[in-house]
Amino acid sequence: MKVAHFHFDGNLAALRLRRRGEQDLEYAFTGPQSAKHLIESLGIPHTEIGAVQVNGAAVGADAQISDGDEVLVSASSEAADVVVEPRFILDGHLGRLAARMRMLGLDCLYRNDAGDPELASTAVAEGRILVTRDRRLLMRKIITAGYLVRNLVPREQVREVVARYRLRTWIKPFQRCIRCNHLLEPVRKADILDRLEPLTQRYFEEFRMCRGCGQIYWKGSHYEKMMSLIAGLQ
Repeated sequence: MKVAHFHFDGNLAALRLRRRGEQDLEYAFTGPQSAKHLIESLGIPHTEIGAVQVNGAAVGADAQISDGDEVLVSASSEAADVVVEPRFILDGHLGRLAARMRMLGLDCLYRNDAGDPELASTAVAEGRILVTRDRRLLMRKIITAGYLVRNLVPREQVREVVARYRLRTWIKPFQRCIRCNHLLEPVRKADILDRLEPLTQRYFEEFRMCRGCGQIYWKGSHYEKMMSLIAGLQ
């Protein structure tokens, strides 16, 4: 039996399934084990791991841990490296979060019947950040970019993702379809008049239509909710 001493920063300590919230942990293990394997066995996906130090020296997460090692684990700070507009894919339990992210104009794939293998392969193939509350999904070896959502409330989940990836500069309201994620384009009222309810025809003049599914949008209650969400994020 080997024993290593792990110290986690506060963010990661809160994610642990074992002795949740405690930043220091004596970890007993057998055989050759990597830092990544030991950390994930505590419930922390590798996508949440940032810098790792062993006995004061910076190492990769795949470094082998020996008996008596002192291991310092920091949370990921990948947001600092986001220099191009990030794209996302969300699992089937985060539909309300997906709608809010699309409302902000963020490129966000979502389908409520997508299985874990499809989510993982699509994330890798298209270079998307996988957002989920499923720890095991983020622990798949092929996943390199992902975020484990902490909150259960969709509005707070939006705050989490925006803060993690510093998305305020990428917010482009009323640019994407909430239903299918395609971009919206301006459309003449006269061209869609037969699809509008009488009160909508009477009170609104500016419209956008989804390039993908044909859904029509205007600055009604949906727009007001969007602006309220943006104001809250700021």
